[in-house]
Amino acid sequence: MCLGVPGKVISIEPNPMGMTMGRVNFSGITKEVCLAYVPEVQVGDYVVVHVGFAISKVDEAEAQEVFAFLEQMDELGELEIAQPE
Repeated sequence: MCLGVPGKVISIEPNPMGMTMGRVNFSGITKEVCLAYVPEVQVGDYVVVHVGFAISKVDEAEAQEVFAFLEQMDELGELEIAQPE
């Protein structure tokens, strides 16, 4: 199943190709995410991430609710897959 998982943006920086990238924290697991589709996002905002792309901005309450629901469904295992450095 393909899911969008909410996370908190902890840093934003352009990559060498000029795309806006960021580090997003998913309840303790941090991943690099493309932020090109949500140019209004700032550090501290919450985004929904699907296959490495932030696809929308959400408020903190909604992010926590969705994350708790996904945790109950045991659908967060993908987050623990190591990323290349």
